[in-house]
Amino acid sequence: MTIIRRDPRAEWIARNRLHPLHGKLQQAEARWMGPNGLIRKNPHAVGFIGPNGIKRIDRSGAQQGGSARQRSAAVEAVQLPLHVVAQPAHYICVVPDMVGGRLSSHDKDLLGLARQLAGNDGAVLAVVFGEHKEGAFDTAGVDRLLLIQGEEYEGYAPEQRIQALAAVERQFAPRHWLLPDSRMGGAELGRRLAAKLGERPATRVWQVEGERCVGRAGAGREDLHRALPRLILAAAECAEPVGETRHEALPLSLDNSVARSLPRIEDLGPVAVDPAQIPMAEAEFILSGGNGVKNWDLFHQAAQALGATEGASRVAVDDGFMPRNRQVGATGTWVTARVYLAVGISGAIQHLQGIGACDKVVAINLDPGCDMIKRADLSVIGDSAAILQALIEKVSAWRQGGARDAA
Repeated sequence: MTIIRRDPRAEWIARNRLHPLHGKLQQAEARWMGPNGLIRKNPHAVGFIGPNGIKRIDRSGAQQGGSARQRSAAVEAVQLPLHVVAQPAHYICVVPDMVGGRLSSHDKDLLGLARQLAGNDGAVLAVVFGEHKEGAFDTAGVDRLLLIQGEEYEGYAPEQRIQALAAVERQFAPRHWLLPDSRMGGAELGRRLAAKLGERPATRVWQVEGERCVGRAGAGREDLHRALPRLILAAAECAEPVGETRHEALPLSLDNSVARSLPRIEDLGPVAVDPAQIPMAEAEFILSGGNGVKNWDLFHQAAQALGATEGASRVAVDDGFMPRNRQVGATGTWVTARVYLAVGISGAIQHLQGIGACDKVVAINLDPGCDMIKRADLSVIGDSAAILQALIEKVSAWRQGGARDAA
């Protein structure tokens, strides 16, 4: 059986008529020249057969059903233009958080801002510490990639990382430093770097206009305008992420070794936390249930087995299955999870707004045409109880196997 995998970005391009690659995703309609010289089109070649046997016409270009294989072939043919900076006139240095070893949505916004500041003759230099799992630095806007690895950089090691960033400052002399103003480490590292370089940073920056920047102040109720400094700690959504070009992401290295900093802080590793006690706005993994969940005891067991924080749609909360503080959406809590697993949620617009900042969305539903399936990065069509039970069994088997290996 051929598995058709969706490409959400290609579907977005297909819906956006102003995108420069929009035309490449459109299917060529059957046409011919009639006997009188007029171009004729075959009306039967337009549209597709939906799951209920009714013919549909989708003018967005993101057709489903019978044309899925042809659409997948067209998606594979799309290639973003390559942006090349052979001899950079200057560098814009970005230090992403890389939570979980991958670029977060905040990191991608930061790279979009760096791309604006770099211009046509500058290069965006990304500095990444330790091992990573990211494979899309090129489409995120990275022109040069500097990997700084070693056991001394693992875990919580801000002092050693500052030593490495000071070496980057001496070798590349970047025009601007950009770090995420986040609680995932970027905020602290940026302020430490400012003290090391003797710079006065601009914090919580959400907009850059020429040589001026705008940052949040007064507990987020006021805007602070100031001249654009060398060191910028940017907030989420500070700029649009790069989406229309590919970049080289050429590897670089430091010329000289970095001095070893004597650690004054001992990292004892992560501390186990009960997922139920984590506020949903801060949760990294959320298992959310909706009207399609019929066995809530099994849902709670799955959340405990997966180590996920529980959430719910408004329907589930109104029906009394979940407390009000677990409601996800525009009328509840806006979440920024790395993984959002939606079980039996159809995808009302208010709910989709609340999960807009989630990195990966997985949907389990019986309706293949619901809005949550269209939003999801990975969809599983089937009975939620059977799928949750299978997940519990798989996780239990994996953990028991790991325990045996450790023994």
